[in-house]
Parts: sequence; C-alpha cells; structure tokens
Amino acid sequence: MTPADPDPSTSARSLVRALVVCVFCGARDGADPRFVALARLAGDRLARAGATIVYGGGRVGMMGALADAALAAGGQVIGVIPGVLLDREMGHTELARLEVVADMQVRKQRMIELSDAFLTLPGGLGTLDELFEVLTLRQLGEHQLPILAVNDQGYFDTLAACLAEFVDHGLAGQRDVAALERFASLDAALLRLGLAT
Repeated sequence: MTPADPDPSTSARSLVRALVVCVFCGARDGADPRFVALARLAGDRLARAGATIVYGGGRVGMMGALADAALAAGGQVIGVIPGVLLDREMGHTELARLEVVADMQVRKQRMIELSDAFLTLPGGLGTLDELFEVLTLRQLGEHQLPILAVNDQGYFDTLAACLAEFVDHGLAGQRDVAALERFASLDAALLRLGLAT
C-alpha cells in the first residue's frame, strides 16, 4: 500500500460504532404466536441492519427468540441477566457476551449504560418495569435517548390511554409521556432509528 492509498481500517465506515439497541420484551411466548414472530423479526432485522442488541440475557420466550434470530443473522448480542434468573430464564450462553449481575436493578442500569436507544416489544411486568425506568430517567434529564414501542395490533394502546389519564389528572407531564414513541410496525420503528433494512 502506498502512502496515497487510503487504509481501509481507518475508513469513515469502520470508525463509526454500531448503534446499540436495547430491546425490552417478554420472557414468555405469550398467548398469540405473533409475539414470538415479532421478536424473531426484530432480532433478524436489527442484526441485518448492523445494530448490536442488548437485552435481558434469557434463552426462553420472546427474549430467546429475539437473540436466536439475531445470532442466526450474524448479529452481535449482549445479554445482561441477574444471577437469580440465570436458571429460570436459562441464560443464553451463545451470545457475544453474557453479563451476570447482582440483581434486577443492576441489570436495568447496565442495559441502559450500554445502549443508544430502547425498543420495546410486547411483554409483561418486567418489560414495563424496564420501560418505565428509561422513561423516568429521561424525565429526570439523565438521558435523551430514543424510547420506542412497537404497538403491534394495538398492544400498547391501553398503556397509552393510562399515560394520557396521568397527564389529564395533572400527575405527569405531556412532554414526559410523549417521550414514549409508539409505532404501528417494526419497520417504522427501525426507520426512526435509521435502521431500515
């Protein structure tokens, strides 16, 4: 290589760090097969778009489907799981990295530290806990990262109505609840993150 030749290892593309997307979703399959299908699709699309995925580290339910699909597509996946859930959620051992942490609070903190954006898929209480953590931290000004929800077939409509009621009662600010951006499709959410595939 002559001095005039650009070094491919220092090209602009190679210097740009991959977007790290934290995905919140259920550790169960759910009653409708579309939930697991959506998790698989999210894992596949995020991996093919070049994003690194951070998630709860489990091998079961929607979490496992997400990670398996991302890995099958050649993606980088980082799991963060509390030791107490290592057996229950069957910590995924085929990830680029599986971090075992002390408890749920540390899990959330670590996932937030690693991430550039948050993508919420259907889930239960744990998913809502993670979602409200990042919404509250954004309200407090601790981050300005995008917080997205894939509102598959209206899954989050009831939550949106509940948040609107909080605002109507003067117990939450419109700007704070509007930080949760809902999208009717995964494709629309990925486009918002600049990850259209």
